Amino acid sequence: MSKKVILITGASRGVGHATARYLAGQKKQVLATARSQLLLEELKATDPRRIDYVACDLLDTASLQKIIDYIRDQNVEISALIHNAGGLVNKPFRQLTDQDWTAMWEMNVLSAVRLLRALLPFFAKKAHIVTIGSMGGFQGSSKYPGLSAYSTSKGALSIWSECMAAELKNDGISVNCLCLGAVQTEMFSAAFPGMKAPVKPDDMAQFIGDFALSGHQFMNGKVLPVALGDP
Repeated sequence: MSKKVILITGASRGVGHATARYLAGQKKQVLATARSQLLLEELKATDPRRIDYVACDLLDTASLQKIIDYIRDQNVEISALIHNAGGLVNKPFRQLTDQDWTAMWEMNVLSAVRLLRALLPFFAKKAHIVTIGSMGGFQGSSKYPGLSAYSTSKGALSIWSECMAAELKNDGISVNCLCLGAVQTEMFSAAFPGMKAPVKPDDMAQFIGDFALSGHQFMNGKVLPVALGDP
């Protein structure tokens, strides 16, 4: 019999790291991914029985195969995918290069596309995909100088999530997107130097973890703002 796991990308630090620890504390089996093996080893050490990891670069096809090999070798099914991996460029529009725009598209959109395409055969029935977006990519939210490439890519991720909900509905897979506001992470500090966020990673992790476990019982194809203030 296969074992069910919750796969979390970008789990080496910040919200992804905290969400992995929270779900392990809820007695769920977690498979964490990120590029840093050292940080993933430290994460696994917090709960060796319930957290396992695969170090890989989602931008590299050969590296992505490591996740597929793990799933096959360990005979696991994915009950939930929390796609938290991504990156940020903070640079005025006039200074942004084609490489900057391509990097944001690759890190924040195509990494999710490629991962889901590879994982589709391995989802359990009634699985839930939660893409972690940003208030920067939420229509009608405040926008900030320097974040045009980042916010545009996160907006695309939101629309992609809605599209996947429609395409995967008949497969019994639900897809929702959580557009996070300010959380005190390294990425927030890079986007807003000197500012302090009103939410800690552990608090947001509890919300994300609980939503991944039960949110799809009430909604599908939704893009939800999760923010206390502006940003």
